[in-house]
Amino acid sequence: MNTRPPTECPTWAKLAQHAESWRSVHLRELFAADATRERLFAAEAPGLRYDYSRQRLGAMTLRLLTHLAAERGFAEWRVALLSGSTVNSTEKRAAWHTALRAGAAAPAEVKETLARMKQLVVSLRDNKPYRRIVNLGTGGSDLGPRLVADALSDGEIDVRFAANVDPHDLERALEGAEPASTLFVVVSKTFTTQETMANAERARELGARNFLAITANTAAAKAFGASEILPMWDWVGGRFSVWSAVGFAAACAIGWERFEDFLLGANEIDRHFAETPLEKNVPALMALIGVWNTNFLGAPTHAVLPYSNALRLLPAYLQQLEMESNGKRVDREGRPVDYATAPIVWGAEGTVSQHSFHQLLHQGTHSVPADFIDLALEKNLSANCRAQADALAFGTDDPALPPHKQYPGNRPSSFFTLEGVNPRNLGRLLALYEHKVFTQGVLWNINSFDQWGVELGKELAKKILSGGR
Repeated sequence: MNTRPPTECPTWAKLAQHAESWRSVHLRELFAADATRERLFAAEAPGLRYDYSRQRLGAMTLRLLTHLAAERGFAEWRVALLSGSTVNSTEKRAAWHTALRAGAAAPAEVKETLARMKQLVVSLRDNKPYRRIVNLGTGGSDLGPRLVADALSDGEIDVRFAANVDPHDLERALEGAEPASTLFVVVSKTFTTQETMANAERARELGARNFLAITANTAAAKAFGASEILPMWDWVGGRFSVWSAVGFAAACAIGWERFEDFLLGANEIDRHFAETPLEKNVPALMALIGVWNTNFLGAPTHAVLPYSNALRLLPAYLQQLEMESNGKRVDREGRPVDYATAPIVWGAEGTVSQHSFHQLLHQGTHSVPADFIDLALEKNLSANCRAQADALAFGTDDPALPPHKQYPGNRPSSFFTLEGVNPRNLGRLLALYEHKVFTQGVLWNINSFDQWGVELGKELAKKILSGGR
C-alpha cells in the first residue's frame, strides 16, 4: 500500500495548478451557466442525499481528486480496513469497527456480546431495578453514547452521563437520584482512565453499590466490584466504539430494537462505501472535497450545522472523530508533513447558530466550508437550512446596497438531506463521517487510528498530582 507523501503524487501538483483557475470563479456564475448543476453534483446513499453543488469545484476537479485517490492506493486501503487487516500502524492493530455492525457476518465474539447486551437492556427496561443509569466514561466512551441517547431517548429509563473529572459533572448526573439506587456503567478499556475512575471512586464514596463495567481489563473491573462485565477489544478505537458494548447506556435509553436499527443504518453505509464507485460514493466524496478545500483552497476550519435540536451534540462528536483521528503532524513513516491535515471542526445546531457565529460565515474574513444537515423535520427548519446554504453560496450582487449590507457569497457548503431523526438515519450519518475520516487519512498518508497527542498532558498531570513540577 502506498505510504509515500501525497505531495509526491503527480496529481497533487495538477490539483495545485487547477486550484489557481478557481480563484476568480464565483458560485453565482456556475449556477447561472448550468441549470442542472444541483442535480449533477449530488450523490445518494441509503436514506440520504448529498448535494455538493455549492462547493467551489467542477467536473475536472472531481476527476483529478479521484485520480489522487487511485494514486494513494485508496482501493487497497479500503479492503484492508473492511477486512480487519492492520491499518493502525503505530499500535499494530486493525480498526475493525465495521465488524461491530455487520449483522450475520459479524465475528462470533461480537454476536455473543450483542446477545448479552440485549438480555441486560431488555431486563433493565422491563423490570426497572434502578431509578437511573449513569454512564461514566470520557472521550470515545462518552461522546458517542451521549449523542445517541440525547438524540433518540424514548424516556423509558433515565440515562445520564458524567465525563469530566470536575465533581460537579457527576453531581449533575446524580441530581434527584440516590447513588444506592443507581446503576453506574463504567466504561474504560484499561480501567485506569483518570477521569472515569475518579468519578467511579467518587460514586462509591457517595454510596453507590451497583456497577457494570465495559472494559478489556476484566481483573481490575472485578476487583472494583463490577457485577457485570462486557468486553472492549483492542481492534476498536474509542471514537469508533459506540456500536459496541460502549453503546450500552445508549441502548438502555433508546431500547434494544432501536439500537439494532442504529447498527443496521451504519452497516448500510459500510456496504455503500465498499461497493460504490468513487464518483458516487458519498463518504469518499466528502473526503475528497474536504481535501480540496483544506489543501488546495486553503480552508483551515470546517463547520457542521445540523438543523435539528436532536443532533445538537453532533458537532462535539465529530470534533473528536475528525481532529483526534487526523490531527497529525507526521505521516505513517514518521516523517513531518509539509501540508495541512485535519481542519478545525466546529459548529452548532441551527437555527440557534444563525444568531451567534453565522455572521462570521457570511461576512467575516474567513471562508469556512460547511456541512448543512437537513432532517426535513418541519418546514421552518428546512427553509432556514436551505436559505443559509444559498446565502453563503450566492450572497448579494446589488451594488446599490451599502458595504455593511453586502454578502460576498462564494462560501462553499454541502447539503445533506435525510428524512427525520431516527436510529437508522443516525447510524447512517455517523458511519458516513467515519469513512470520510479514514479516506482522508489515506489521502494524507497518516494513521487515523492512534492518538498519541493526548498522552503527554496525562503524564504531566500525574507528575503534578504526585508533587512534581
